[in-house]
Amino acid sequence: MKTIDLSPMTAVNLPFNFSSISQSFQLGSSLKEKPSSEGYWAIIRGDSVVVREEAESCFLPQGAAPVWLNSYQPPICIGFWNDIPLWACTIPSDTPLEAPYTAEPFNAGEQRLDMATLTLAGLSQQILHWHRHSRFCSRCGSPTEPLNHNWGTRCISCTAEHYPHIHPCAIVLVKRGSQILLTRKPGWKSGRYGLVAGFLDFGESLEECAIREVKEETGIEICNVRYVGSQNWPFPAQLMAGFVADYAGGEIIVDRDELEDAKWFSIDALPSLPPVRSIARFIIDNFAR
Repeated sequence: MKTIDLSPMTAVNLPFNFSSISQSFQLGSSLKEKPSSEGYWAIIRGDSVVVREEAESCFLPQGAAPVWLNSYQPPICIGFWNDIPLWACTIPSDTPLEAPYTAEPFNAGEQRLDMATLTLAGLSQQILHWHRHSRFCSRCGSPTEPLNHNWGTRCISCTAEHYPHIHPCAIVLVKRGSQILLTRKPGWKSGRYGLVAGFLDFGESLEECAIREVKEETGIEICNVRYVGSQNWPFPAQLMAGFVADYAGGEIIVDRDELEDAKWFSIDALPSLPPVRSIARFIIDNFAR
């Protein structure tokens, strides 16, 4: 069996990628699994996960379901963490919480969740999103039922089978000598900049997507596009394919429908950057020079 490279220069060990939990987590294969009702609880509240806060550390709740739990739908078991069931469910974003429970945002500026907890919570959110959006057949509109041994569904009327939808995106670091191109989206934390990114379009390769997105959002032409790694991004179901490219020409023209700003920054004088949990930061930290 091929060994997975977990060196710092490899994106496979980023949060939300399965390698970060694979040694202790066994992913379930069907919504039909019915283990014990006790276990770990990945409770998603809006853009946050509910955790128990103890001695300035955060943990997924464990044991029986919290007495205040009022889920949109019955909890589902998505697998086993250290041989204990992991239950996932969604609660209204305005659900009040009392100590020791608190809602930890996925996009927190200072991430308090360890890599395993963050990854389990993200995986839970991704599966719950698929579960909510696969209850009815996209071909005929009839209800669906879970398939055995995987996360697909089958229409009970027309028998069409449906499988989890993963949306590929390209994210790219553009280099010009000792400078890199960074962009800022509206609503981001003050002063923070990141990389150009966008969804794959019909008929495109990922490299073509990277070229188009940079051109559309910043007016810059790029060349020598090379792949450097990928990250599962469960918000709600993206796969971020990371690239590094070289400047080929043009002046910055910011697409104001997408961005608030775009600038060239010296690698020795970078602004506030995305958090280390993201592939954007991984690319900047490992390939900017």
